[in-house]
Amino acid sequence: MSQQFVQRLRQIARTLESQYLGKQESIRLLILSVLAGEHIALIGPPGTAKSALVRSFAQLIDSRYFEYLLTRFTEPNELFGPVDIPAFREGVYRRRIEGMLPEAEVVFLDEIFKSNSAILNALLTVLNERKFSNGSQIIDVPLLSVIGASNEVPQDESLTAIFDRFLLRVKSDPLDAYHFNDLVQRGVQHELAKLGARQVVQPLATSRDIWAVRGEIAQRMRLPDDLMATYKSLVLSIRAEGISLSDRRIVKLVKVMAASAYYDGRAQADASDLSILKHIWNTIEQTEILEGIVTPVLEAHYKAHPDARRSANADISLDALIAELQRIRATLTSGAPVSDLQLFAHMRAITEIKTALQSIGSDPARRALQEVDQLLEHMFRSGRSLG
Repeated sequence: MSQQFVQRLRQIARTLESQYLGKQESIRLLILSVLAGEHIALIGPPGTAKSALVRSFAQLIDSRYFEYLLTRFTEPNELFGPVDIPAFREGVYRRRIEGMLPEAEVVFLDEIFKSNSAILNALLTVLNERKFSNGSQIIDVPLLSVIGASNEVPQDESLTAIFDRFLLRVKSDPLDAYHFNDLVQRGVQHELAKLGARQVVQPLATSRDIWAVRGEIAQRMRLPDDLMATYKSLVLSIRAEGISLSDRRIVKLVKVMAASAYYDGRAQADASDLSILKHIWNTIEQTEILEGIVTPVLEAHYKAHPDARRSANADISLDALIAELQRIRATLTSGAPVSDLQLFAHMRAITEIKTALQSIGSDPARRALQEVDQLLEHMFRSGRSLG
């Protein structure tokens, strides 16, 4: 069952990647979070597909699902259920939790950091302990993972505790210029689909499947000695840069590394699983620091194990880069007049393509870089430079 289940998880990833451009890393981390039973936060401006991605992800997993958009006016009964009035009249205080968050397995809380203290305090125990106080009873909640979304990183110190419960943090940025054509095409298809008959999405995995493989993931939590030493050195380097990383999160990250090994079909974790350390930042500014600390370790591992390389940047598609490069080349070499506005857009796209190709670092990417340089030279020789 295990290998078949991994294939179904990968099919979930492929399905989502076909719908959402530039979200490969977010999709992988969503899957790993659910497998490991940890929580993840998607941070980014409005309109970057945070909510749509999570809803599509939830549709592909047959589980008890709950979602809510939070504001500072949201009341606890909107998440945890209304007070049971008949019981209250008899002197018993409890909530009716049927269909509410305490019974959910996958939870999506949009704008979670805008909620008030009453909700945050109740959420802390649910997220960390998987328990909910329903009147005089403490009940276990069947929670697999909470996915939070926010337009910005929380700044208020009162939100530090709740933010710490989200083990992984993923930036959700607007797409680069070279994605523009594909973005419009897929977006139009999505809008047309919404106008047509409602499509029934068939789940590819169930919550029961996920619970069943938790033992296999646990077996991979014993890290090899060399990996443990590397993990320790990275943690110490991260803390030395002033990036807060609690002891609780250090332990829980091992679970995600084990889930990564399971998802990749390996019997134990290795250095490639340390890529998750790029996603433990507390502020957006810390992303570059983590990139500088973690990337050399990953590159050393991939140099020794070239077949294990997923990508220097999982959100970059070499095919998409080359396709966009060919479109720009065809436009600029057609002989048709090009306005300054169009030229600016093409130059920006070429710059982003060049940066992306450099980050991939493979032989096909290096060959494509040569085409970029040739195209830039052609532009300068033909007098089509911005200068």
